Amino acid sequence: MSGAVRTGDNGIVRLEILVLNRIYAPTLAALERDYTVHKLWLTSDRGKLLREIGGRVRAVVTTSVTGFRREQFDEFPKLELIACFGIGHSAIDIAAATQRGVIVANTPDSISDSVADLALGLMIGVMRRICETDRFVRARKWTESLPPLGTDLSGKTCGIVGFGKIGKAVADRVQVFGMSACYHGPRRKAGVDLEYYRDVEALARDSDCLVVTCPATPETRGLIDGRVLNALGPTGYVINVARGPIVDEQALIAALQGHEIAGAGLDVYWDEPNVPVALLEMDNVVLAPHIGSSTLEIREQRSAHLLENVSAFFAGRAVPHRLN
Repeated sequence: MSGAVRTGDNGIVRLEILVLNRIYAPTLAALERDYTVHKLWLTSDRGKLLREIGGRVRAVVTTSVTGFRREQFDEFPKLELIACFGIGHSAIDIAAATQRGVIVANTPDSISDSVADLALGLMIGVMRRICETDRFVRARKWTESLPPLGTDLSGKTCGIVGFGKIGKAVADRVQVFGMSACYHGPRRKAGVDLEYYRDVEALARDSDCLVVTCPATPETRGLIDGRVLNALGPTGYVINVARGPIVDEQALIAALQGHEIAGAGLDVYWDEPNVPVALLEMDNVVLAPHIGSSTLEIREQRSAHLLENVSAFFAGRAVPHRLN
């Protein structure tokens, strides 16, 4: 691909792209080889940078989490492409983009297995206390006492909140470990031979481990609240690999501190990357830095798709992974 255009007597001018936040380093390097890339997350004066380049930028690169809000369009009067590094696009105002004639493209891939693998890893980690006992060994406490006991997965019930591709992949995995699986969602899934719960509180009451895999919507915001955590009970665990705001973070902290639930495995948070100190200080919480889809294979696939989208746009070809 080529990011250069000839502009008469001015010679070769490199097209400008604004990248809103840090992305996969090889992807960024590939963009920088062909374009002038502005990195918004590195600037100390966001307003100054946008005043300088906003009128020239035709393409913006963002992520599924950062997105692109309606009010941001006014900062880029010549914007024609929003290229999302990731498959999720709920944080991008596609309606506003469409109204302004801006193309929105993502990087379709299958993250179901990777996220489900992480959910199972967090589940095993917190229930078998792997991270806690790792710290126990490193602190050389084993010579003085016995490690804390974990909890078996086999024979337990896993309640899955949201039964899309990720939820199904979680169900497949936990059943291999001898757990039974059941699920909650807005409606019963056709062809799914698992017990369905219309009420998430009832699901929690009958579960030993509650795994959150549903999408973040206005309806699911704060869905896992104090009432649900109380129903899960003092021997129950919460695993969240979906989005932070689906679980009421303050209610979760209170439930953990009050021993109203046994533990939690978290990959997502309300204010990423700012994780509450209270969670950092708890031994019965396993924390991951939003790595559900952070595998080499997925990053390479997303990189290829994003570069295809940007290259096609600037070459005047149809953008292959266009959403609108």
